[in-house]
Amino acid sequence: MRKVVIPRAGGYDRLTLQTQPDPTPAPEEVVVTSEAIGVNYADCVIRMGLYASAKEYVGWPITPGFEFAGTVSAVGSAVTDLAVGAQVFGVSRFGGYSTHVAVPRHQVFPLPARFDMAQAAGFPTAFLTAYYALFELAHPRPGSTLLVHSAAGGVGGALLQLGRIAGCRTVGVVGSSHKVETARALGADVVIDKSREDLWRAAERAAPNGYDVVLDANGVSTLRDSYRHLARPGKLVIYGFHSMLPREGGRPNWVKLAADFLRTPRFDPLSLTNANASVLAFNLSYLFERRDVLEEAMGRLLAWVDEGRITSPPVTRIPLERVAEAHRALESGSTVGKLVLVP
Repeated sequence: MRKVVIPRAGGYDRLTLQTQPDPTPAPEEVVVTSEAIGVNYADCVIRMGLYASAKEYVGWPITPGFEFAGTVSAVGSAVTDLAVGAQVFGVSRFGGYSTHVAVPRHQVFPLPARFDMAQAAGFPTAFLTAYYALFELAHPRPGSTLLVHSAAGGVGGALLQLGRIAGCRTVGVVGSSHKVETARALGADVVIDKSREDLWRAAERAAPNGYDVVLDANGVSTLRDSYRHLARPGKLVIYGFHSMLPREGGRPNWVKLAADFLRTPRFDPLSLTNANASVLAFNLSYLFERRDVLEEAMGRLLAWVDEGRITSPPVTRIPLERVAEAHRALESGSTVGKLVLVP
């Protein structure tokens, strides 16, 4: 098999393509020959050496990648409900940037009839993140108003679609004009293009009484104002810190990173209580072992896919050999929807 290996933290040159023996499944595992591999911003953070769970679970060297789609090529001795040749997609806690992936059986799901391989590979991480943020943490009521940052990205687009299913009014924020129509097509009731208007003035016009839920992966650049624009009661859900990391060059600016860390707001219990506000946060990579959460979330998501209520994000395909190009594009903030590597 071919796989991307990062020997140690660094820039795009650390993404090396290696040939290794094919994996052999453990009794409760399946091996999937990948036809498409999802790319996520977390993969870039892993490459930079800043992803805590990557250090905890793997260390160096590491193969990034949380999602894939392909054909089952081997099954473990305890797997009786899935045959070689089945078309599937699934999630992995790292290791996804590979032509062959071995994962526990419960992390693999049938390929939806409405998706091709690339669409399926770009689906689970974004939608599981959005699902957990909304339905496990925020629990918005029908009629709630949501503010979704990075609304044309993978997770942002998923949040718009799931917010519509939840009966919410969604306000999406995008960083450039070419992303506006994507956010609208994914269900945003209002789109704020912060490249052309003041973000927070526009946010106040869209929701004068504040937002019941704000979903923010930007980090220090927006967290303080996201919190200030909550309704009472309101919930701020945090799932990333993109603005602390470089938009080009592929390496962290340690001086900026330290300054942004110091500027990141801290939320104390007394202030939260008096403001009648909540701050919630999570990291999806720690949740894959929670079989109950994964099965419930994917069960509901796939039912909505079958019903046509949610669709795959727009997908851009990039050959596996050009993985550095995918990371560079994702870090630039110019992409729409999902990037998918094709072996």
